[in-house]
Amino acid sequence: MQHCQKWLEYLPFPLVITNAEDCIEHYNFLFARLAGGDTVGADVKTVFDQWKPEDTFLVSVTLHNHPYVLLHHSIQVEEQPFTLYIVADNTQVQQLRQEVANLETQLEAVMESSNDGIYITDEKGVTLKVNGTIEKMTGYPKHCFVGHNVADLVKEGTLKRSITLKVLEERKRVDYVYQLSERKAFATGIPIFKENGDIDKIITNVRDLTEVNHYYNELQRAFELNSQYRRELDMLKGKLKLIDSDVVIESKQMIDIYDMAERVADVDATVLILGETGVGKDVLARHLYASSKRSQKGEFIKVNCGAIPYDLLESELFGYEAGAFTGANKTGKPGMFELADNGMLFLDEVGELPLALQVKLLRVLQEREIQRIGATKSKKVDVRLIAATNRDLKQMVAEGKFREDLYFRLNVLPISIPPLRERKEDIVPLANSVLEKMNQKYSMEKRFDDKLERFFYHYKWSGNVRELTNLVERLVLTVPSSIIMIEDLPVDYSDCECTESHSITNELNRVMTLKEAAEIAEREILALAVQKFQSTYKMAEELGTSQATIVRKLKKYKL
Repeated sequence: MQHCQKWLEYLPFPLVITNAEDCIEHYNFLFARLAGGDTVGADVKTVFDQWKPEDTFLVSVTLHNHPYVLLHHSIQVEEQPFTLYIVADNTQVQQLRQEVANLETQLEAVMESSNDGIYITDEKGVTLKVNGTIEKMTGYPKHCFVGHNVADLVKEGTLKRSITLKVLEERKRVDYVYQLSERKAFATGIPIFKENGDIDKIITNVRDLTEVNHYYNELQRAFELNSQYRRELDMLKGKLKLIDSDVVIESKQMIDIYDMAERVADVDATVLILGETGVGKDVLARHLYASSKRSQKGEFIKVNCGAIPYDLLESELFGYEAGAFTGANKTGKPGMFELADNGMLFLDEVGELPLALQVKLLRVLQEREIQRIGATKSKKVDVRLIAATNRDLKQMVAEGKFREDLYFRLNVLPISIPPLRERKEDIVPLANSVLEKMNQKYSMEKRFDDKLERFFYHYKWSGNVRELTNLVERLVLTVPSSIIMIEDLPVDYSDCECTESHSITNELNRVMTLKEAAEIAEREILALAVQKFQSTYKMAEELGTSQATIVRKLKKYKL
């Protein structure tokens, strides 16, 4: 035992060795200083003021009213039994215990906060910890798992299968998808290794795919609803995908027209656009093209049937072969139908087509093929036809000026654009939009007087949008002041009695009830307010009534 004394002095703790009778045989200098003298031969329990065994290897003691902890371990020296005691300050031990308890609490909180199931075992597969999600997934409480080997749990039927056993076998991460009752789960088992390469613990994470799929489907539905609401909101605001930014649509009639155009953009049926000159037939045709998938595959080709001489119109539409006629291109020339292949051909003023060409156009629509002038073979084309006219094709059919069969071929999807005077909500916003463009174009800062805007609102606009655009540009260029007044109108407009008072007077020139007269005046005032103010609250404030009344009246008069 003499050599024990030497190595006891090398250790940085108070140490003491007792024999089988618990009498002290050896101790180091640190223990002697702690005990306050020589204690060889004394019963180790008598050295301390209090002695309280805590567990197999731990004893709580006090010495000089200070708490300590004795860690003891049995040893054999020269085949004789002895006990080695290590003395530790109980305050430090308690701090360590508290830190361990805190870590345990934090680990428990982390595990319980997870929506995934967490299952921890030791290197033999004995369950150390599970979280509450495992309880929900399996229907068994935690105590049915903790302390039990997963192999036994599988045999008992508590677990249908265990990924832990697979990890123990393969000594690597294992992923597995399996069924839990009516739910599908994805499990990942990860081994934690010791420094020597042996497995220390296995952590398994189980994710309920049924719930994930549910959330994914809910998210998809939310995205679809969001897209639907966005489309509806854009439609209500009139913010459609127009390629011509000069066009402004605020009226319900135009919103409905462009909404229908959106819906038929990707069908190949022929569209016939009807309306007076200058209402925007060309812009609607371009919008149909831009909104369709054909805009990604082919071109938009426009042909004004009324602007090309009859004798040249056929070659322009269908093309010609080399040497087809005197003055023809030596290499031939493709027609508009060929150029519009996979795209869209817009025939403006289709009512001006001569009867001879109407027959050829009908054949193209029926057979989907064209034949160049001078060619002997036909050629297939994939073209969507959009036709437009300001003429009454039905009347022309009755008069024998337009083929009835062609009319029915063109009139598959008719769209009639109302004149500007029938959609007054568009007039002032359109005028201001044109003014803004002209200001940018000519580097000016002009604006309209309120009286001039009211004139625009009540004027009949026989030339529709084109007439309004030309007038605004004329005023911007000719009026020197920054504010354009009603007095600045050209003579042919200033002589026109189109003020709001004259409009009301015209309505009142017939005999009617006082109620009808009041409603006419009320509608005119509300129509002006709609143009001038941005919200129903502002309109109510200016007109001296409630916002609810304004909303009800606007609905009544369809403003």
